[in-house]
Amino acid sequence: MASFLLEVGTEELPASFIVDALRQWQERIPKHLAEHQLSTSRVSVYGTPRRLALLIEGLPIQQSDRQLELKGPSLSAAFAQGDLQGEPTKALLGFVKSKGVELHDIFVKETDKGAFVYANQQIVGRETAAILQELAPSWVTGLEGKRLMRWGHGELKFPRPIRWLVALFNSKVLPITLENVQSDRLSQGHRVLHPRSVVIDTAVDYVETLREAFVLVDGKERQKHILTQIHSIVELFGGKVEVPQGLLEEVTYLVEFPTAVIGEFEREFLELPQPVIKTEMVSHQRYFPVHSVDHPEQLLPRFITISNGDPDKSRLIAAGNGRVIRARLSDGKFFYDSDRAVPLESFLPLLAKVTFQADLGSVAEKVERIRTIAKLVTEAIVNLQVTPADLSLIDRTAQLAKADLVTQMVKEFPELQGQMGYYYALSSNEPLAVAVGIREHYQPKGAGDALPESLTGKIVAISDRLDTLVGIFGLGIMPTGSSDPFALRRAATGIVQIAWESGFQLDLPKLLQAAIAIYAEQNLLTQPPETVLANLHKWFKQRCETILADQGIEYDLINAVMGGEEISYSIQGLHNLVRIKERAHFLQESRDQETLGAIYEPIVRASRLAAQGNLDFAAMVVQSVINTDKLVEPAELHLYEAIAALPSQPTDEQLMAGIKAIAPLLNQFFEDVLVMVDDVDIRQNRLNLLAIIRNYSRQLADFSAIVK
Repeated sequence: MASFLLEVGTEELPASFIVDALRQWQERIPKHLAEHQLSTSRVSVYGTPRRLALLIEGLPIQQSDRQLELKGPSLSAAFAQGDLQGEPTKALLGFVKSKGVELHDIFVKETDKGAFVYANQQIVGRETAAILQELAPSWVTGLEGKRLMRWGHGELKFPRPIRWLVALFNSKVLPITLENVQSDRLSQGHRVLHPRSVVIDTAVDYVETLREAFVLVDGKERQKHILTQIHSIVELFGGKVEVPQGLLEEVTYLVEFPTAVIGEFEREFLELPQPVIKTEMVSHQRYFPVHSVDHPEQLLPRFITISNGDPDKSRLIAAGNGRVIRARLSDGKFFYDSDRAVPLESFLPLLAKVTFQADLGSVAEKVERIRTIAKLVTEAIVNLQVTPADLSLIDRTAQLAKADLVTQMVKEFPELQGQMGYYYALSSNEPLAVAVGIREHYQPKGAGDALPESLTGKIVAISDRLDTLVGIFGLGIMPTGSSDPFALRRAATGIVQIAWESGFQLDLPKLLQAAIAIYAEQNLLTQPPETVLANLHKWFKQRCETILADQGIEYDLINAVMGGEEISYSIQGLHNLVRIKERAHFLQESRDQETLGAIYEPIVRASRLAAQGNLDFAAMVVQSVINTDKLVEPAELHLYEAIAALPSQPTDEQLMAGIKAIAPLLNQFFEDVLVMVDDVDIRQNRLNLLAIIRNYSRQLADFSAIVK
């Protein structure tokens, strides 16, 4: 068996590109090998800031020989008069010539389309080295990424210039050229600890050879090395390191030989809000924050940075990083003190100078719309009881929610929006509920993020997102594919998640209609209001379906709850947003407990037959639509009595129990009663009976959408 090594040496690559490139290789290369009939025992990918590498082990020396059955022309087209003993036609001669076979290799097979000539073609396996020589360049040039560049006079696009290539098939150099760089067996060691060339003798020696040159090419090994070091170093002084996963992955691909270095800064900077300190450390300097063991919420005036330099120079490295963080925190302290010198409310006039969207006005105008929409939100949540004091706090939160956008701190660090508003609101003696609402109204910021917990945060979060959705949809700007510059998917998803998590019986169609009216009154719509409303209904329907799928609800049950293509049923569900989640999960539990199977067939049959009648979906009271004098068969009378006994406002459990109790009576009805009789009155009576069952069951789901 053979091994193949490909290393692409470059100038320093962005960490994000390395991670993505290795993922692409891991997904694509095994498939490419399989397409070329090359088996392998393992495909390993490696990456550091200066290289991308690939090691394929367990390769055959050459492909196996194989035989292909080739289909040729029909028998009638292959021989004169369609006779196997006749003269071969030009079609047959062309076939055998193009496939490299002989006439005596031809045989005939019957197919469903008649008789055709066939031939077996023997294909001799190619040498693996020759195949890899052809494939390897495409593995490099086919990598996708952002901000690809050209350098020199070449045409190849890559994130950074390629400086060397290693391509070994076992111990033999495989000739490959990329942008005038010829492959060799020479790699490069660590810039500082081994600043010279490294000879790779054989492909399988790659990892160990580079390790001896102070390059840990395996990202998993580097990450483990980093974690071991940072946890060991904080134990020396009784601290506890905070390790954000995103930061850990990034620094793993910023170094080749990691060394954890601990630094410090003045304790006075701990007076700054923690989000400021952590933003400086994590987002801007790639430092790991350190907390007190006894008080985990308390930061210590220390940090850990991962150096790619000489471990013997750790003290010097720590001092340099300390100077940098002190300067950054000094700027933060200046911004913080300057912003707090005035009340948060004083920043509101400046929002008029910040554009939200060119056609929708300034952020100040958006704030006023949010305040109005917030009142509508509280009215649209049927089960929400609010006091005048609650409404006042919600309005104040909406008024101040965006004020920190024009503070010096948030201008410098936009990722602190909302968080700084919280601290500035407290320093301005605003109620705690207002400060918390300001901080929480941006939540959730993405998948997996925390949801707002306070009433002020929830209502303003919904109102802010709703304003954006109505405004952008009102301009006819619809997300297409993966393009969603205004994060409208995230906005709608956030509204649904907040409502579901909070148990809000939110009447979404009513709320959307009221919000659209605000825009219409201000002449901010370029689309007809009814078009905007219809598009938003579909948009929220899709978001509900996506979230339910993520929660493990099966697709047909989602269709049963959301109505599939029946948009009117979807809108009916959106009138009580939290019930969509409750119904879907109840259906999934019923399926898991095998309850659905017992009621599926009779309910679906009743629904389909009911469609032959004209009873409205809204009809629920059986006594109002059934003429009992026309109930001539015992089975239909018994069914009527069972329906009449059902509770008018059932819980899901009661509804399911009622349907389950009716199911055997319904089966008996279908056995004993002919629904489509000639007597118009009796026929309509029976169709109405079935329609009431359909309507009753639709309080839970459209059972016709469920797949047995």
